Amino acid sequence: MSYGVLLLRVVIGLTVATHGSQKLFGVFGGGGPRGTAASFARLSFRPPLLMALAAGLAEFGGGLLLALGLLTPLAALAVAVVQLNAIVTVHRGNGFFNGNGGYEYNLVLLTTAVALAATGGGRFSLDALVGWEADFSGLWWGVAVLIASVVLSAATLSLGRSSRGPETAASADTRLRAHTG
Repeated sequence: MSYGVLLLRVVIGLTVATHGSQKLFGVFGGGGPRGTAASFARLSFRPPLLMALAAGLAEFGGGLLLALGLLTPLAALAVAVVQLNAIVTVHRGNGFFNGNGGYEYNLVLLTTAVALAATGGGRFSLDALVGWEADFSGLWWGVAVLIASVVLSAATLSLGRSSRGPETAASADTRLRAHTG
């Protein structure tokens, strides 16, 4: 079981971290902070640059922590919140299948994150190395991450989005230039 958890943690963690690096650094075909902020502006997030950075940091940091098995429930929470937000704002209207732009992929990442919070980082994790594995694993960690991710996602979607409708990419870019110099 320990080898399976290690494989799952590393593959999912590095996959999510790669998506975060697209947002933060513009690598692997990503838009970087400005491009991601323009996308977030179209989704009515405010302020779009701050929300883009938060999502990028959650994916990059959460993914790396998950891969390392360090603070596994916190890492899982960061991943789960971003996936829930992506499902609601981008993918839900496209149905289930990823090939149609649906939420299938995000649901797999969300479910895996919650499952890893419940199982913990495993024997080959930094949590185990420092003696936290017993403290940071179990069914209640999985339940807590699921509930907290729903609450944080709902807060992000209600407090972090404008009720006036999506901004155009041009107006978002103008506002970004004004804020970032």
